[in-house]
Amino acid sequence: MADLTKQQVLEALKTVTLADGQNIIDAGMISEIFIDKDKAIFSMNVAAEEAQAMEAVRAKAQEAVSSLPNAAGAMVALTAERKPGSAAATTPPPTARPKREQAPAPKGPVVPGIDNIIAVASGKGGVGKSTTAVNLALGFKEQGLKVGILDADVYGPSLQRLLGLTGRPETAADGKKLIPMEAYGLKAMSMGFLVDEGTAMIWRGPMVQQALMQMIRDVEWGQLDVLVVDMPPGTGDAQLTMAQQVPLAGAVIVSTPQDLSLIDARKGLAMFKQVSVPILGIVENMSYFLCPSCGDRSDIFGSGGAQKEATTIGVPFLGAVPLHMEIRATSDEGRPVVASDPEGQHAKIYRELAKNTWSELNAVNKSEQARGPKITIE
Repeated sequence: MADLTKQQVLEALKTVTLADGQNIIDAGMISEIFIDKDKAIFSMNVAAEEAQAMEAVRAKAQEAVSSLPNAAGAMVALTAERKPGSAAATTPPPTARPKREQAPAPKGPVVPGIDNIIAVASGKGGVGKSTTAVNLALGFKEQGLKVGILDADVYGPSLQRLLGLTGRPETAADGKKLIPMEAYGLKAMSMGFLVDEGTAMIWRGPMVQQALMQMIRDVEWGQLDVLVVDMPPGTGDAQLTMAQQVPLAGAVIVSTPQDLSLIDARKGLAMFKQVSVPILGIVENMSYFLCPSCGDRSDIFGSGGAQKEATTIGVPFLGAVPLHMEIRATSDEGRPVVASDPEGQHAKIYRELAKNTWSELNAVNKSEQARGPKITIE
C-alpha cells in the first residue's frame, strides 16, 4: 500500500465541518502537516475562548485521518491563541487583578485502571532524572507491582533508548487508542516511539500540552498499580500542565549534591507545592564516585547536599545514588542496571529507593483517606 501523503490528509480533513458548514481546511485552521511512518501530526489553530468547544472538532479531524486506509494513526493538537484586540487584550495587567488561590491538583484516576501516578522531576537537565525514573520503575516492579512509565519530555524523549525499544506502538482494536510498548515488564509510552530520534519537535506550548494528555488518555495502559512519569527538566508549560491536569499522587525530585543543582531543585519543589502535589522525597543522584579500580570514594560534586536540603525543607530523603560507569553504560545500551544486574550493588540501591518511595506514597494515601471529605455547615 502506498505511503500516506499530505494531500490525502488534506482531503480527509475537508470532510470535517464547523457549525456554519465550512470545512476546517477552508477555514484556515490547520497547521503544517508532518507525516512520520504514515502517522500524521498537526495542530488546529483556534481562538482561546473556543478551545473547549472545539475539542469535538479536533476529535473528528483525528478520526477522519486515522480512518484513511494507509494511515497508521494521527495526533492532533489544539493550539489556542487570542487574536489581537480580543477581550484578553483589554483586561487589566496581572498586578491589577484580584489574587486568586491556586486550585489544588485534581484527584481521582485520569485513566481507568491506574491507581497512582508519580512524577519524577528535576529543576534542571543533566542530573540523571530519566535514568532514575526508569530504574525506580523497575524497582517498583521488583516489589510485585504492575508498573508503567511515560516519557513526558516531548522535545527530548529518551525512554526508547533507555529501554532499548524500537518500532512503533500498535493501534488497539477500536482504532482509537495506542497499545504501549513493553520492556523488562514495564509498559512504556514516549514521543520517541512515534517520531524518528533525529526529528526536531518544533511545537508551541498548547500542542505539547495536548500531546501529553493524549499519551496518557489515549493509551491502553490496562491495570497499573503505578504509572511513573519522567517529567521534562525545568518548570515550564509542560510541567505545569502535568501538575495541574493529571491527578498526581506525588512527586520525586532528583538533584545532584552541588548548590547550583539544589537551587533549581527548589524551584521544582515550589511548583509542586503550589499545585498541591505531595512531595514524596528527594533523591541525591551522582552523590559520590567509586573508583572501579581501587574502590576509593571521591565526592566530585560535593556530598550530602540534597539530604541536607530535604531536612531543611521538611521532606523525606529517599536515598543517594553514586556516580558509576556501570549505571551510565547500561542506560546507554538500553539495559537499565536494575534489570541487567539485579544482584549488583547499584540495583539494590534503586530497589531501596523504590521501597522508600512506595512507603511514602502509601503514607500520603492513608493521610488523604483519613482526612475524608470536608463538610461545611452554614
